[in-house]
Amino acid sequence: MGDLPRCFWISTGLLFCLGLLLPCGEARVHTEAQAGPLYRVVGSSLSIYCNVSGFALASAKQEFDFRVTKPSNPTFEIGIISTSDPHFSYGMYIDRVRGKEITLKHVSPTSVLFEIQSLQKNDEGEYECSVINSESVYHGAYSAKTVVKVIDNSLSVSSPASTSLSHDEGDTLTLTCQASSNTVQHTHLSLAWYLQRDGGGDAQPVISLDRYFTLSPGQGFEVRYQAGLIRLDKLGEATYRLKVAELELSDQGRIYCQAQEWIQDPDRSWYSIAQKNAEETTLAVKAKEVVSDATSLAVKISAQSTALQEGQELSLSCSLDAHNLQERFFAVAWLRGNVELARIGPTGILSVGPEYSVRAKEGELRAALCTGDRDYGLILQPVRTEDQGKYLCRAWSQDRGQNGAFTQGAAQDSSSLPVSISDTESGLSVEMQNTVSVNEMGRMELTCRVHEVKGQLSVSWQRKSASIPTAAFTNVISLTQEGVMEMASEFTSRKIKATRPATDVFTLEVDEVTRSDSGVYQCTVSEWQSNSKTNSQSQTVTVTVAPADTLVKVKLLSRNNVVTVGNNVQLMCRVRGPRMPITVTWTLQRAGNLDNILTLYSDGVISWSGDQHRYQLKVENNKNEVIYNLLINGASHREAGSYQCSVSAFLENAHKTLSLSNQLAVSVENPESKLILTTTPDLQTNTNNDIEITCSVTSGSSASSRYAVTWLLQQQTGNKTIISSDRDALVTFGPQIELNLRQRVSMKRSQGPRFELSIRQAWISDKGSYICEVVEWLQDPHCDWYQLSPVAQATNLTVIDPEKKLSVVTEEKEFNVSRSGDFTIPCHISKQSSNESEFQWTVSRTAGAWSAAVSGGRQHAGKFSNCLANKSGLPKQETEERRREEGDKIK
Repeated sequence: MGDLPRCFWISTGLLFCLGLLLPCGEARVHTEAQAGPLYRVVGSSLSIYCNVSGFALASAKQEFDFRVTKPSNPTFEIGIISTSDPHFSYGMYIDRVRGKEITLKHVSPTSVLFEIQSLQKNDEGEYECSVINSESVYHGAYSAKTVVKVIDNSLSVSSPASTSLSHDEGDTLTLTCQASSNTVQHTHLSLAWYLQRDGGGDAQPVISLDRYFTLSPGQGFEVRYQAGLIRLDKLGEATYRLKVAELELSDQGRIYCQAQEWIQDPDRSWYSIAQKNAEETTLAVKAKEVVSDATSLAVKISAQSTALQEGQELSLSCSLDAHNLQERFFAVAWLRGNVELARIGPTGILSVGPEYSVRAKEGELRAALCTGDRDYGLILQPVRTEDQGKYLCRAWSQDRGQNGAFTQGAAQDSSSLPVSISDTESGLSVEMQNTVSVNEMGRMELTCRVHEVKGQLSVSWQRKSASIPTAAFTNVISLTQEGVMEMASEFTSRKIKATRPATDVFTLEVDEVTRSDSGVYQCTVSEWQSNSKTNSQSQTVTVTVAPADTLVKVKLLSRNNVVTVGNNVQLMCRVRGPRMPITVTWTLQRAGNLDNILTLYSDGVISWSGDQHRYQLKVENNKNEVIYNLLINGASHREAGSYQCSVSAFLENAHKTLSLSNQLAVSVENPESKLILTTTPDLQTNTNNDIEITCSVTSGSSASSRYAVTWLLQQQTGNKTIISSDRDALVTFGPQIELNLRQRVSMKRSQGPRFELSIRQAWISDKGSYICEVVEWLQDPHCDWYQLSPVAQATNLTVIDPEKKLSVVTEEKEFNVSRSGDFTIPCHISKQSSNESEFQWTVSRTAGAWSAAVSGGRQHAGKFSNCLANKSGLPKQETEERRREEGDKIK
């Protein structure tokens, strides 16, 4: 079809060309398909979405056809499939359509999804989606095209590992995978390791690296990933290494890597064009042998020293004694009072109690199986005064079943060991304010002031969430004695830093604070001498974050919200509150519909949803507020409605509305009409005369104005419209006008403008007041037409019937004339409404004599013989006969 207009034959026999009948105005019907070019790999699937809008019945089901033109013959269209015609397919596609390899299905009444399950190389081409017109007229675009490129699959995936591996429980597994692609187009690769566990079920992802190079653990592997036991590293351009430490029995199965190649379509969405798996590796995980023994268990606790000063080291040893100790599994824990410091599980994994997790991460707490299978050691250094108390060891025997699961036996406690800790002479102390209030998305600064400093200092900041009162402190950031800053992983993407502005002052600075930052913050300052931590002191502060939606206030104002068409309107959105990156959106509600005008993002980018040429935006930064001015240039009725501005912000990975302004109604009024009319003065005429009444515009609002005129007749029986002419000069008669008047009435317009009403052969019923009503039409800044108030002028018309005003006087005489003699009868018209009058002579015979009388005529006097012959109301033949027979008897 190319770019030529589509043509159709209609019932009139005329050729109707769509492309030639739409010179102005927007097309009503619009068909759109997924934008191309779409790059797809041989053997992969293809889907093209097609939608149509604009039909008069918006919800009516529409039918679609799909065609393709191949690069080898771009002018030849090949029919593929249709929703309405099962025989639409050309021969090369019939089998694939019948076999459901190619389908076309309705997604909604006005949209379809075209799919090819497995692309072939010769499927490359330009695909056209056409909607079958269900209306009697054509107005718009009924087809859309998408280019599809079919490329070869160049994705390569391999794993050099052995096809079978065997490891003991607790061992470390390391596998590598090679993945690459030679596709010319710009593509991204994603890679994931899958484990197909023995016992069935679907393969589960262990860990994956997506197309944006983001690592994510699979379901069930999150805890081990957070503990650093599972890693995926990219080595070079094409090598991916999986490392799983401390293998578990549940890891047994078949493990493989899978790579996917992604391409970005023109609509900015990503599409997977290829996917390949490397060869599977069978992994066997052997459990440690378990010998069950129910003999007694003895637990002893000891310490190198039980009288310590702050900053020194507390070393606790826990010894077990039981039968067949080397063949059994145990769990051992250290407790201070009822608080658990740490625990070593049956497989040697250390877990720390919530109150000591921060100190363990700082290296202040360490625990391990020391020598052989019976001695467990715990070191806490430096100790603090709050660490003093009674310590004990608790141990449990762990029986392991054939499935590898442990069953915990009864607990056995050691005796209590008192430990005392006294203050050092350093006198180190830490001071902080008690509470701090900050605004959401604002800046938080916490100050930790240190007194009595003697050695080098380090500081660590911890936080305990306000939403979980029982939660333990977790690391935020620390500053070593060498000035090196170390940040917890969850804060690496945040704007946060620890500084030491003075020798005795440490600060924590956090920008763009969120609500989740509320809680208790702890500043722990440690003193070092000879690379040994001698003392630590802590202080806490409670931080409250005020939600932004309670702080931001928005108000919408205007100095002129009632304007005339064409004038400007300025709306002011006043935003008060803490300074923070915000997004401002303007909306307009009219006729029940809510439309976005524009959105101003925090980075200054403006997204226009409405007519950009109608609006301007200006931002004013004042001391206590920011004013977002929306200027409406040349308002029209389209801009009338209720305006509102809203403020939102990107908080905690989501856009949240902070505040909505009031709704402000803008009214757009028409200007006052400057129209002045002059009409024909009142008229009086006789019946059967022609009448012409004129109506002229002597003054208007604009030289480009158009006018619509309506002629009305006002009579005692009421008013009725005679004839109208709209602004495009289309003339129509009023619905109450009878046929006889339609045949006698006409209207024309001429320069001026001047409107003329003509009535031919006036009747008595035509009398009345003729009103010329003119409506002036103007164009607004959108070039839409609107009308002003009508202006009217009247002309009174009087129609007279001459017959009712004619008075004839004759002289009564008797005449004696011979048969062939002439005679004259005088006839005078005393009242006459025009120069011409119709009249008729009549004769009658009384008592044997003839007499004549005048009832009307066209001349004032004449010969009776001629009058009788030519003006009588009798037929001519009859008149002639009477004249011959009776003429000599007339008197």
